[in-house]
Amino acid sequence: MNRIDKKFKELKKLKQKALIPFITCGDPNLETTKKMVLEFSKIGADIIELGLPFSDPVADGPVIQAASGRALKNKITIEKVLKLVKDLRKKTQVPLCLMTYYNPIFNFGLDKFAKLAQVCGLDGVIIPDLPPEEAKELIKAARINNLATIFFLSPTTSYKRIKLIDKSSRGFIYYVSLTGVTGIRKNLPNNLINNLSKIKKQLSRPLCVGFGVSKSGQIKKITKFSDGVIVGSAIVKKIEDNLKNKNLINIVSNFIRDLAKVAHQDN
Repeated sequence: MNRIDKKFKELKKLKQKALIPFITCGDPNLETTKKMVLEFSKIGADIIELGLPFSDPVADGPVIQAASGRALKNKITIEKVLKLVKDLRKKTQVPLCLMTYYNPIFNFGLDKFAKLAQVCGLDGVIIPDLPPEEAKELIKAARINNLATIFFLSPTTSYKRIKLIDKSSRGFIYYVSLTGVTGIRKNLPNNLINNLSKIKKQLSRPLCVGFGVSKSGQIKKITKFSDGVIVGSAIVKKIEDNLKNKNLINIVSNFIRDLAKVAHQDN
């Protein structure tokens, strides 16, 4: 059992749901990323997704693409992000997941990555462009090093694949709320709640919903049929809008605090 499993066990006892904020490492710089993670961990974030910037983020919309571009100018690498995780572990035990694409990890070396991730204190890895059918080597390396492999379900996933994804995943399962890329949406799909209620019954892992989630009202609806929500683009946009503001961390933290209150309401 790693930190992610412990967190969901804790939340279940409290009848609360997980708030999982996403930020891009190195946007605007790694020191600010570190300060944000530490602050988020104090004000209600249950698990934090650390985005490794990549030049071709196929699952990401314009907001996160722009953040990756800014971070890449700071020459952010896997080594630097894992060192950040190691530094964070001196001050917090909040569960941390790395969200990246397969190319950087493949080039780094799967076994090397999994071993270093475990040593540094990373808890999970999320790779949008790596389906479980092609992830056997990564899954093997991850299991050895107690690293959760978090795979995706979508509105178009077949019943057969739901079972495969449940078997292949550890930590939680990431449900993509819509057919498309990440981004802030005023309204979520009409069939989302119906889909969640059906899928949840088929899973043995916690189910968390992302892509398009940005408002308290959306979180309130979603958490009645899931174990948590992932908020990415809305947070990254707050960062982008306040890059030169000396109160950047406070502004973003206040936004996350409000979302956490909703996720932690008695469900």
